Parts: sequence; C-alpha cells; structure tokens
Amino acid sequence: MATTHFGYKTVDEQEKAQRVRGVFDSVAPKYDVMNDLMSAGLHRLWKRYTIDVANPRPGDRVLDIAGGTGDLSMAFARRVGPGGTVVHTDINEAMLREGRNRLLDHGLVLPTLV
Repeated sequence: MATTHFGYKTVDEQEKAQRVRGVFDSVAPKYDVMNDLMSAGLHRLWKRYTIDVANPRPGDRVLDIAGGTGDLSMAFARRVGPGGTVVHTDINEAMLREGRNRLLDHGLVLPTLV
C-alpha cells in the first residue's frame, strides 16, 4: 500500500484523496471568504491580473480549469460577451456546484447546459 502525507500525518494515498475532497467539500460555501482572509484580499488582484494577461475578447472561447466558485469564469464571461463561450470546470463537485449556482445567479449559464 502506497502512503503519502496529509498535513502532519502519513496516510494511504486513497485516504488522502478522500480527505482532500472532504476539505474542499467543507469549505466550498465559504471559499471566497477564506481566500480573502488567507491572502488579505490579494487573490482578487491575482484574478484581475489573470484576466488582463489572458486578454479574452468578445467571441472568444475560454476554459476555466479548477474554476472553483466561478470568479474567473464570471470575469471571462463579461469579457467574451454573449458571442463567446466560457466553460467552468472543477474536480470537486461541491466547488463546481458553488460555481454553477453563482453563474446561474448572475444569468451567465444557459439553463439547458446545467
């Protein structure tokens, strides 16, 4: 059985995957607040920088991998406009659900694709 580290513990690799999922499942609803606290708000500047560097234009297609709660997807969607496409994806279902709900709340998701 292969082992790895999770915090200060040595755990089997399968257990680590379950623990990591549990962490993201538990923080998903408050992920953005947690990022604000841990980065003193700098994560917002990093996201703005990411959008500026990516420089999406109207009609572009964007893939937001590990999109979490959808902050970057929302910003990309504003830039690509109604003629563009943004795909928001995340490995963690709880984070993906948070992002999907936020994008729906802002009218940025086609209901038939949810």
